[in-house]
Amino acid sequence: MRLLATFAVVGVWTATNFVHASSPAAPCVTPSVRREWRAFSKAEKADWIRAVNCLANLPHDPALTPSVDPSISRIPPVNASGSYYDDFVYIHMDLNTQIHFTGLFLPWHRWYVWVYEQQLSSKCGYKGVSPYWDWTKDSADFFGATIFKDADPVSGLGGWGEPAHDFRVPDGGFHSMPLSYPSPHTVRRNFTLQPFTAVSPFPEPLKLANTSFTPAEIRNLIAGNVGDFEGFHKDFETFEGPHSAVHLIMGGDLGGTCPENAPADCVPGPTWSANEPLFWMHHAMVDKVWYDWQHEHAANRETFFGGSVAALQNLSTYEQYPNGAPPYLHLDSHMPTDGLFPQASIGDVIDTRAGILCYVYV
Repeated sequence: MRLLATFAVVGVWTATNFVHASSPAAPCVTPSVRREWRAFSKAEKADWIRAVNCLANLPHDPALTPSVDPSISRIPPVNASGSYYDDFVYIHMDLNTQIHFTGLFLPWHRWYVWVYEQQLSSKCGYKGVSPYWDWTKDSADFFGATIFKDADPVSGLGGWGEPAHDFRVPDGGFHSMPLSYPSPHTVRRNFTLQPFTAVSPFPEPLKLANTSFTPAEIRNLIAGNVGDFEGFHKDFETFEGPHSAVHLIMGGDLGGTCPENAPADCVPGPTWSANEPLFWMHHAMVDKVWYDWQHEHAANRETFFGGSVAALQNLSTYEQYPNGAPPYLHLDSHMPTDGLFPQASIGDVIDTRAGILCYVYV
């Protein structure tokens, strides 16, 4: 029984020519403080939205070099007429099979949100920090959440997509943001409370997605698996777990569905999910939950274990290797970046106040 391509396609990490970070990081004396989106002032929200749109209007960087065989990644070629924001999306597309259901999932996405924040600052003059979206606050009434009720074109995230127009978001600061992959379109959102309707790999096909990320579920996740990175990762990224549930309840671009004008061979899945600007706040929250787990017990602080190959051939291989099969990764293993940035190691990002990072969460 083969698992759904919606989540990943089995592949082997073949990236070579690892590049160390250009220089040792300075000691983290005054860490930046990441806050929840709703704790931002209107001016701070507007500045983040402005900077994201700025990246979407900067040209493609020709340094982007896909490293995964297209027969494995199953994505279109780089669109040289796309934007720098599209380049960030493309990294996630190309490396999809390496950064999901492997030991890279948490450290790579931590790095990804951080380096994105650096580019918002260096290329677009953003003065703030990466906001996170605490979706536990919205689990009771996800469709009616306040975060989707701000239609302000300068400081609002906009609401749900219009069914008659391919679920494109009609308002807020991203309603006209151009996206290139898998075909040209603007941001799409399609609320889907029961997205686990396929029989496999979902053990509970009728489960409501919002039940996966309630405050109680996340509290249990943070308190559990003491000293067991593999167990924590499995509970977090599992098919009906909180990470996947937020992607799929949002549908549209965060859910990785193909737009109406997509090529006939478009494969839905996590490949396109970074199209949605809320992706960055979602994964900042994913990072915060890992951060909170790391700080819950001393035994969690720098523990790590994971393989480099997604073991998704069938349910038994997944159960044996829930966060990747051998070759195993370690803190000195470097993370692929498709040529856009120097390759950091897992150890560089295991602590948000050490290595190349310098931030905390409140």
